[in-house]
Amino acid sequence: MLLQINNLSVEFSSMLQTVKALNHVSFSIGPGEILGIVGESGSGKSVTALTILGLLEKNARIKSGEILYKGKNILQISKKEQQELRGKEIAMIFQEPMTSLHPTMRIGDQLAEVIHRHRSISYKEAYRQAVLSLDEVKINDPELVARKYPFELSGGMRQRVVIALAMSAPPDLLIADEPTTALDVTIQHEILKLMKELAEKRGTSIMLITHDLGVVTQVCQRVVVMYAGKVVETGKTEEVLHQPVHPYTRALIGALPDLATPDQPLHAIPGESPDLRNLPAGCVFAPRCERAIPLCREDQPVLEQVTETGIGDAYLPDVHRVACWVR
Repeated sequence: MLLQINNLSVEFSSMLQTVKALNHVSFSIGPGEILGIVGESGSGKSVTALTILGLLEKNARIKSGEILYKGKNILQISKKEQQELRGKEIAMIFQEPMTSLHPTMRIGDQLAEVIHRHRSISYKEAYRQAVLSLDEVKINDPELVARKYPFELSGGMRQRVVIALAMSAPPDLLIADEPTTALDVTIQHEILKLMKELAEKRGTSIMLITHDLGVVTQVCQRVVVMYAGKVVETGKTEEVLHQPVHPYTRALIGALPDLATPDQPLHAIPGESPDLRNLPAGCVFAPRCERAIPLCREDQPVLEQVTETGIGDAYLPDVHRVACWVR
């Protein structure tokens, strides 16, 4: 495995309260694989990404777990080692491209600076590579775009620049946090296709964070469904989305507009996500679950295989797993 997260728990504390952002999260990403992480806002998707990159706020505390990158626990490395890892081996595309681009620097200079740092080549050669990287993400007239500032570009072009920036090292792992937010459907499709092509060409693994199940079906081989800081279901994308087991996964799929009956109200998940400062004693989804039984409110379920496959306790990432008492 390229990346394996085991039993990761993260808390954010203040003088008055503690927020349990991640609770015993475990999943893995293989070389060249695209893994989708889905769930509502506040489910822990972005916190997981920031923990991998070592970018948590000062009030965060990692309670338990490990993050193995190429077999090494990166939670135990120094800040200098983390800085060397970021960008060069693990890169990230943030939700809003304008926050990732310096507003007063030309596009070509921003790309060249990153390439110059990570590849140890001359700045002149780095700038040439920057123009080539813009061409690689299918930007017309890359030499002209390299001389422009971010505000002179459209949202779709800025997102392509951010992808070029993230892939410039190139990294072994790319974390994409809602990379198609605020883009229209046509541009969204082009960006996803571009990311998939770059991953296949360079062998880069992608951890794709999204709330859009349609995006997951387009590009991801496997999917992890998160809710209130926990993994509730995981497995091959086709199996999880076509044969969902956890009530939350079923509810997410049921709420898709494409599945709505004409002239009928859209299906919505009742209630609200739990307060991460005061999580329920049992299953975190039990207060909103129509199938909940008394056990669901008393004890937390753990991820288990949906069907017996005779593999014993061996860990296989493709196995369909769910954390639910009433499956």
